[in-house]
Amino acid sequence: MLINDLLAIDKPIIQAPMAGVQGSELAIAVSEAGGLGSLPCAMLTPEALVNALTQLCESTTKPYNVNFFCHTSPIPNLEIEQRWQASLKPYYDQLGLSLNDIADGSGRRPFDADTLALLNDFRPSVVSFHFGLPDEALVDQLRSWGTKILSSATTLEEALWLEERGVDAVIAQGLEAGGHRGMFLTEDLSTQSGLFALLPQCVDALSIPVIAAGGIANPKAVKAAMALGAAGVQVGTSYLLCPEATTSAVHRQALSGAEPHTALTNLFSGRPARGIVNRVMRELGPLGDAVPAFPLATAAIAPLRAAAEAQSSSDFSPLWAGQNRSGCQAIPAAEITHWLMS
Repeated sequence: MLINDLLAIDKPIIQAPMAGVQGSELAIAVSEAGGLGSLPCAMLTPEALVNALTQLCESTTKPYNVNFFCHTSPIPNLEIEQRWQASLKPYYDQLGLSLNDIADGSGRRPFDADTLALLNDFRPSVVSFHFGLPDEALVDQLRSWGTKILSSATTLEEALWLEERGVDAVIAQGLEAGGHRGMFLTEDLSTQSGLFALLPQCVDALSIPVIAAGGIANPKAVKAAMALGAAGVQVGTSYLLCPEATTSAVHRQALSGAEPHTALTNLFSGRPARGIVNRVMRELGPLGDAVPAFPLATAAIAPLRAAAEAQSSSDFSPLWAGQNRSGCQAIPAAEITHWLMS
């Protein structure tokens, strides 16, 4: 069974929610083209979330997906923070910055009761989660609206855990995928496998639809995922150069460059996420031991990123991208969506 009927969409294509490189405009374009547009919400303030949802409702009558993180907010550890800042201080010195420029706060909120109350006025048709699921009472309230619930799994164990808790479909996230790993039952990266190893395991073991994500960048990959039993696909990287995306100039340049190397890194947020290798990843190593827990690492990187990007440098920017960038095209998102199904 394809996800078309479940999600009331024409094409079994979900545009991956990509925080920091998109707003409502990209989601609207994909939904209008017959896929499921997605709005990343974890980094939005309540006011910004209301504005984005209002724009979605005013611009399309088609279904759309709102995506949230459901991590547990960590308790800051001063010793770890100081060690992390010390490792970054040479870069601060080079850019003429002070460690006093580091702001408080993490910039990423987990889904909570306040967010649920805010959604009540909009009651989106689809809500998806990363890093597991929030409290059961919150999910039950979403279900009472008729909302379909999706969540990402990076292992078969996570997929089975999600099915047991009543999600409507599981997003099987292969190791190729750009952005944050959705892993939540383990922090062991050796458990992570490529999509075409993970997908058939999930399809065979689950009785609910499985959506394939990771490395799907063109029509051939869509067909291959469907041949392995996927009910639909989630695509992110191929949309990054679209005019509707808010991808920064330095990020667009990196995506258009000849260097294809991506790696998992925790330097930008504290959790493993796949992005194009840049200076800070090369020099500190992509996976650092001195990095604060997610999402506290972001604060100390932010001033470096801002200063470097002001000089058209991506040395300290999270250049999220999957391993397959062959589908990246600077064309409208609707054209990408139609092309993927061609």
